[in-house]
Amino acid sequence: MILMSHPTGNANVRAIAKGLASKGVLYQFNTTIASFPGNIWFILGRVKPLAEFRRRNFDVLLQPYTKTYPWYELGRAFANKLKLKKLVKHESGKFSVDKIYSNFDKQVAKRLKNAKKNGVTAVYAYEDGALETFREAKKLGLICIYDLPIAYWELGRKLMLEEAIRMPNWAITLGGGIKDSAKKLERKSEELKLADIVIGPGAFVLNSLPEWAKNKKLIQSPFGSPKFIAPISNVQINDKEISKPLRILFVGSMGQRKGLGDLFEAMKIINNSNIELIVLGSLLAPLDFYKNEFPNFKYEAGRSHSEVLLLMQSCDIFCLPSIVEGRALVIQEAMSQGLPIIITPNTGGEDLVIENETGFLVPIRSPEAIAEKINWFFENKSQIAKMGEKAKNHAAKYTWEKYADTIYNALAIKK
Repeated sequence: MILMSHPTGNANVRAIAKGLASKGVLYQFNTTIASFPGNIWFILGRVKPLAEFRRRNFDVLLQPYTKTYPWYELGRAFANKLKLKKLVKHESGKFSVDKIYSNFDKQVAKRLKNAKKNGVTAVYAYEDGALETFREAKKLGLICIYDLPIAYWELGRKLMLEEAIRMPNWAITLGGGIKDSAKKLERKSEELKLADIVIGPGAFVLNSLPEWAKNKKLIQSPFGSPKFIAPISNVQINDKEISKPLRILFVGSMGQRKGLGDLFEAMKIINNSNIELIVLGSLLAPLDFYKNEFPNFKYEAGRSHSEVLLLMQSCDIFCLPSIVEGRALVIQEAMSQGLPIIITPNTGGEDLVIENETGFLVPIRSPEAIAEKINWFFENKSQIAKMGEKAKNHAAKYTWEKYADTIYNALAIKK
């Protein structure tokens, strides 16, 4: 039996928790806030300042397994709404993401003695929220399963520091990756040392591990894709007008970790008014910063997942030239809606590219290569519909059920 924990519960977390529950090997799922139909978090989510809690929805199958620790997360939500920045400041703020993770981790660790008495043999936790859980698990002789959804910190930090030098204007968008304290980085290293099993969504993540960790049991399982949804109009995706401007879509946090600076440079190289760039994501700097870097893009604010998928259908090509990721799920989302892709190997989605069929793979830090592929699509518009259909079919091969089953079968945890 497995005790599982994650503070927020992303799509991949929900999939594996549901999968373990359906197999009868999940003892308990721990998180901060979980919305189920009719429960307190579902009701509070109707209040506009707390609307984000409605998005913490989980399959009803998990309701009897779920234990929540909401107070720090509530504090963070109110501090953000009231613009009390000191309270959510990176690492030091009382309600910072780091404090939420570490407090949550300590609370989960306290439950392990009783969990072992009830048949738990393994704990399943994630980066930054596993240290105390793993320490206690080791004392109790439990297996430590470590899910690493992004490249190991040493590689990520190296690449980000290089970006700060290569594109200094964009350094302000690199976020916590280059600001993490030695204490936080040591915590990440200790978590990996304590892990018996490491799970990653692709080769890029597992290859990023230090040599001393590669003798651990490693499990690779790619994320699942969403379903294709009904088009936004009676015009089907493969009937898009060739005469219209080519629409390139970028979705993600608007920073150089995602390669947005390189995409802007590529658009400058192209310098074609018949090619539009649409950028949807969270601002990591004032909007004026981005407009100064490249004025000719259309900014789209964040929105619900279904609305993002609909926006994807209005575009032609998806481009994500990331410098470091784990496996950017948004790539499969775009493909599922019929968009060919231009991505780097560092997105973690190299297996999604069938060259000249579902899209193109380009090197990191190469605006010239990005520009070349965008121009190819512009000059070969008649190929886009066929490539989009192949992209959609290829993405459909990746399901959340397969993701969970691959991990479950590799773990071989007994009921």
